[in-house]
Amino acid sequence: MIKIKPYMAVSIFSLIVLPVFAAENTIDNLLQEYQAAGAAQGNAQRGEVLWNKTFNGNKPYAQRSCKTCHSSNVKNHGKHIRTGKTIKPLAPSVNPTSLVKSKNIEKWFKRNCKWTIGKECSAQQKADILIFLKQQ
Repeated sequence: MIKIKPYMAVSIFSLIVLPVFAAENTIDNLLQEYQAAGAAQGNAQRGEVLWNKTFNGNKPYAQRSCKTCHSSNVKNHGKHIRTGKTIKPLAPSVNPTSLVKSKNIEKWFKRNCKWTIGKECSAQQKADILIFLKQQ
């Protein structure tokens, strides 16, 4: 039988639960910002449609979507199409630290929306994708 000391239990709890609460707060704060910028409430179905939608880009990656690099199942690892590097899952249920920092999320949206869609995502698109990811 393994004995866990009280301070170990707190540490284990902190490692598992605190990132989940941090992600919840970050997502909720960003959703409020997007609504202040004119977005309606985020919609997971619209987010999923946008996630899977194919856009035209430049060769050699003429067809692009979020799932091109992140996979259609956000609980799985993805693979960067240009570099081949592994991308950690975005689903908070699998990777509780994926949506913890709003600065990183905004950087991710700016870079990836421009490459995938060809322009920055609107506040509504961001809200829809965040709600979709939050529910995974």
